[in-house]
Amino acid sequence: MRTNPLIAYIRKLFAGTSGQSLVETAMAVSLCSVLMLGAAEFGRLTYAGIEISDSARAGVEYGSQSLPTASDLPNMRIAAGLSAPDISNLTLTASSYCKCADGTSSTCATSDCAGSRIITYVQVVTSGSIDPLIYVPGLPKSYALTGKAVMRVVD
Repeated sequence: MRTNPLIAYIRKLFAGTSGQSLVETAMAVSLCSVLMLGAAEFGRLTYAGIEISDSARAGVEYGSQSLPTASDLPNMRIAAGLSAPDISNLTLTASSYCKCADGTSSTCATSDCAGSRIITYVQVVTSGSIDPLIYVPGLPKSYALTGKAVMRVVD
């Protein structure tokens, strides 16, 4: 019995591809794994950035309650630290400054703003560094993240 030449050609063409699908699957799984790990690491770094920004907001919210709390750095640091429990090396810098209600600058002295009132602001800057779980050559070994918040002090 004679076989069709087309069928013989197709059999000859695909005769040596018995492990091809296994190799393709292995390559696809490893590529998908790398992409999933990269996405997870990016999400972790984004979450840490949000935590650091929120900690600046929490610190400035505490400091803006009144004029005495505007200079209470230890409690601003506690409020910021409670807002970012996953950041172990959180640093906080707080400062206050004044402006006149008409927009001119002020040194916070009561005689600065003639004819207008003094408005006090509190500014909190937080920073921290995050180490990646998996180091990839060519990328940084540590990422420095910062957050900043400014709020008007209630008089």
